[in-house]
Amino acid sequence: MGILVECPSCKRRNSIKIQHCKCGKNIRKAACKCYWIDIYYYGRRRRERIGHSKLAAENRLREVQTAKAEGRYVRKNKNADITLGELSDWYLGLSEVKEKRSNKDIAICLKNVISRIGEKQIALQLTMGQIEQFRQRRLSEKTPTGRPAKPSTVNRDVANFKAMLNRAVEFSVIEYNPIKKIRQLEENNVRERILTSEEFKRLIQNCAEAIRGQVLIAYYLPMRRAEILNLKWEEIDFKFSLIRLGGDRTKNKKVRSIPLHPKVAAYLKKLPRPIKGGFIFSSRRWRRKSYKKAVKASELGNFTFHDLRHCAINNLRLAGNDQYMIKQASGHKTDIAFSRYNLVTEDEMMGMKWYDSADSESGTMDTYMDTKPKIGE
Repeated sequence: MGILVECPSCKRRNSIKIQHCKCGKNIRKAACKCYWIDIYYYGRRRRERIGHSKLAAENRLREVQTAKAEGRYVRKNKNADITLGELSDWYLGLSEVKEKRSNKDIAICLKNVISRIGEKQIALQLTMGQIEQFRQRRLSEKTPTGRPAKPSTVNRDVANFKAMLNRAVEFSVIEYNPIKKIRQLEENNVRERILTSEEFKRLIQNCAEAIRGQVLIAYYLPMRRAEILNLKWEEIDFKFSLIRLGGDRTKNKKVRSIPLHPKVAAYLKKLPRPIKGGFIFSSRRWRRKSYKKAVKASELGNFTFHDLRHCAINNLRLAGNDQYMIKQASGHKTDIAFSRYNLVTEDEMMGMKWYDSADSESGTMDTYMDTKPKIGE
């Protein structure tokens, strides 16, 4: 019995006491080494792949030795009994995952990873190197929109895949998560584009009638696109100037009230309202081409519809509203997510105010400078 270490170059399994492999590779100084245990059970030799943790290999070897000494059956590593495809089916079948609103997105992220690594790949053979290969391949591929995948997109795929493995460990479906220590790629996807009032006027004038109301609401109210497209007359309270969204309509499944901007209220009152209520906009499908055409005609560059939400939140801050009030209206749960929507411009920085305590307590700074003794006096 003993622990073996796999050579990263030739994949030869050597004793942990050997420093150099026969291929010449210095195993002791090599990174991302894979450890195995070599055991004899009822006269038969068995080798079991453990992973990149030497401590895990030592613990597994100790477990096997104890079982043999006590005459018990040596339980096989659970990571060797299940494939990634089976893990995905098990994870997506959990009730807690089914109830998530992002269930379809989770399934897509898992499919992105597993389809490239292999559905029949057993969890025992999964390595961090395979995840790195997946990331490099994913970053070089184009998304359905025709653009290369961004680091944030790849991070979301890997994060959902990692969450699946962590949950499998908690449910004792597998022994350990082989990519537990994987780090995320650095992201730089903060949008720094805020429209001026003149730019917004150009945009709203170039918008087709089918999307003009949706753009108007997105600019003045901190609502998400799906919340705007599926807006109903029953959710609007003109008496108290509020839009009340139920838990089934928000991203975090919490009831939310959004104050009506006067211009939005005036626009909605002009629309024909059915007696039985229903959806405000006849189509709940976003007209992407029509919006891009309006942006191009307005010469706004790469300005997305979601950037209008940034404008709404930033304008609410500039109007002097309390941060917690804005967060309640926008539906943000954390300050980190909320801060990404606030952009302090140079024009704001030029209006910086100063507080000189020295002036109010002990006279002006000029007086202080005049009375300060010169060098040599």
